[in-house]
Amino acid sequence: MTCGVAENKPATGIAVIKMPRIAIAECKQEVSTFNPVPSLNDDFRTARGQDVIDYHHKCREEVGGALSVFDAAEGVELVPTFAASANTSGGVLAADSFDRLVGDLLGSLEDAGRVDAAYFSLHGAMQAENEHDPEGFLLQEARRILGEEIPIVVSLDLHGVLTDRMLQHSDAIVSYHTYPHVDFFETGARSARLLLKIASGQVRPVTARVKIPALVRGDELITKTGAISECIQLARAIEASDSGLSAGVMWGNPFTDVPELRTNSFAVMNGDETTAREHALELANRFWKHHEKMQVPLTSLDEAVRQAAGVTSGTVVMMDAADATSSGASGDSNAILREAVRQGYRGHLLTPIVDPAAVTKAMQVGIGATIRTPVGGALDPGRFQPLEIEARVRSLFDGRFQSESFGWSWDSGHTAVLEADNLTIVVGTRPVSLFDRSWFFANGLNPKHFDLVVVKSPHCEPQMFANWCAKLINVDAPGSTSANLKSLGHRNCTRPIFPLDEEVQFDPVVEIYRRG
Repeated sequence: MTCGVAENKPATGIAVIKMPRIAIAECKQEVSTFNPVPSLNDDFRTARGQDVIDYHHKCREEVGGALSVFDAAEGVELVPTFAASANTSGGVLAADSFDRLVGDLLGSLEDAGRVDAAYFSLHGAMQAENEHDPEGFLLQEARRILGEEIPIVVSLDLHGVLTDRMLQHSDAIVSYHTYPHVDFFETGARSARLLLKIASGQVRPVTARVKIPALVRGDELITKTGAISECIQLARAIEASDSGLSAGVMWGNPFTDVPELRTNSFAVMNGDETTAREHALELANRFWKHHEKMQVPLTSLDEAVRQAAGVTSGTVVMMDAADATSSGASGDSNAILREAVRQGYRGHLLTPIVDPAAVTKAMQVGIGATIRTPVGGALDPGRFQPLEIEARVRSLFDGRFQSESFGWSWDSGHTAVLEADNLTIVVGTRPVSLFDRSWFFANGLNPKHFDLVVVKSPHCEPQMFANWCAKLINVDAPGSTSANLKSLGHRNCTRPIFPLDEEVQFDPVVEIYRRG
């Protein structure tokens, strides 16, 4: 594949083609506004210059997918600038940490020299103490540095909050098509192919967007089986059409409470505003048709434990999405554990908890010793009260492991496995994503060997738990990422919005964005 950027014709009338210099930047984090623990600069994996390339050549994330396309494009010169990706989701980013992150990224763009195009791998659901729209701000400032003429393509998580500023300062956006997410690499590749087409003058993107007043959760958003598949199938068909460039529905992260939080549909077409309008509107209407069932049926804590006690064979999985670290929660909920103890549950229970002080105690006494310690409520004491236990230290672990799903390197800090009678508690120093079984496996624990397993994630790939467990229960527990959205206390998002308000009306308006 050859890609060039056309320059002005010299006196001979022959167009001069130069090979493009493409800047690459990354800044990704998903935030829960309701998590009281602030995110800090140290919570990010960062890289500069060639290290950005070296890391992502070994990692099937968005930048890696983009590199696979750029590497195959003859003559492209890559200009890696700065990459920052949070180790896991978390609370609102502290102001000084955001300022440092912004300074590093924008400084690297200023140092890049002339570039002809730029690819940004963003998430879309960041929030900082001093900025409700970090991604929009970064793109705005990138425009100031790089200039108004160069094409910028942005890849986003479909849980991203798609803001006006993000659309104003980019030429096109590309979002994931899958939930649970399995198309990181493919999304980056789609973004890179589109950027090359824009840079070479093959296409002139026009974007249509419709704002949808809805915050949604639940199984209907699983793209293989849920009602959302109707929208995703259309989005893929749009992209496969002659003038289609990118399309999708981004339903945002309902826990990132910012003014522009909502669901958005979008369609990016090659110069065809009329078709872009039609597609964005059709995507929005298909989504709205199903929005009322896009909520999670939840079972109360006491009823969930009673149901688990009634299962005599196989493993019960309790989905505690309210403390989902991959969605931005603190990870220190002991709500299910506490209720199981209160009811005298006698099955073998396995649960993860973040509690640095309990880990320190376990490390001080060593494997095989017995400690008395509180567990839980270490980070979000407004929601969770510590539960005092007496436990044997079964094992200790440095916390470094690879995820089962993608082979990514994760680090929970020093970790202890504590056994208190029929309770097995994996206690970490810092949160890690828990949308697979890898933290259990890394500590020598197989969930299939337990009667009750607490899973702190809204959804996992089916093979992780759903395909083999005897019963799966979505629990209405407290937490900063609760699917019981009315319990969270949104203050910033535009109202009215479903399901926070009653009888929300949808009067679709199509907005158009194009550059040049």
